[in-house]
Amino acid sequence: MAKGNHSSVSEFILMGFTDNPQLQAVLFGVFLVIYLVSVMGNLGLIVLIHLSPQLHTPMYFFLSHLAFVDFSFTSSVTPNTLINFLCQIKSITFYACAIQVCCFITFVVCELYLLSIMAYDRYVAICNPLLYVILMPRKLCIQMMASTYVYGFAVGLVQTVVTFRLSFCDSNVVNHFYCDDVPLVALACSDTHVKELMLLIIAGFNTLCSLVIVIISYVFILFAILKIHSAEGRHKAFSTCASHLTSITIFYGTIIFMYLQPKSSHSLNTDKFASVFYVVVIPMLNPLIYSLRNQEVKSALKRITEKFCLAIK
Repeated sequence: MAKGNHSSVSEFILMGFTDNPQLQAVLFGVFLVIYLVSVMGNLGLIVLIHLSPQLHTPMYFFLSHLAFVDFSFTSSVTPNTLINFLCQIKSITFYACAIQVCCFITFVVCELYLLSIMAYDRYVAICNPLLYVILMPRKLCIQMMASTYVYGFAVGLVQTVVTFRLSFCDSNVVNHFYCDDVPLVALACSDTHVKELMLLIIAGFNTLCSLVIVIISYVFILFAILKIHSAEGRHKAFSTCASHLTSITIFYGTIIFMYLQPKSSHSLNTDKFASVFYVVVIPMLNPLIYSLRNQEVKSALKRITEKFCLAIK
């Protein structure tokens, strides 16, 4: 990172949502409740999958990692946001901002490819059920997850280094409630064309590439479901995909809205409020979606609860 950066800018000021103290108190309460539900939901799902032998399958292996990514994703932003609601000056140091940007991008990329891996997993389970165990061995699942984390971190690191090599000399006030690439680039007083091009290409490539995998997987799944003669069989096959379809619709919809809209219609204020759903709400929704719509998860939770109740009697 350029030495000139932290001689001119040693910290950034986050504008947040409002300067109204009453509204900040309300937002603090809302964000705190959502974050606690998100933490309990995601960590609870990880523990439940770990403790339930019947959930030790590739599908739930990936689901436990989705819960971990969601927990890490929201935890890289929300705690600092909660602190800022209580502070008059919402500052973040130069290096803390860089770490937040890196973590944010890393977990976004990880979630994109994790959702596509989960789509492929559903394709194998529905289209090749007899070969599922052979085609999705645990070693392959671990390799896919490791590749996702390594690639996600590499993208996050490269994007962060390029962003923080820019010169920030005119203003250090970020029009957002956390450190994000787009509003930071808008602050830079050096040439940002390369960074903007990188942002568009990398965001577009990762979103499109992972989305293509999802679409192709679900096209094959749809054809396989249509070949099932019984209505009960079709419903059972579709129900295994319903939660995942809900998650990808919400996540990809928000990604496309935030990063792939034309520059002429791009608004940092619009992005700010879209980010609330993207960073805070979605990590809370995912464990609820997979728990409330999944009979196996509900059954496992019931068994664990009964065992716990018997143990304390």
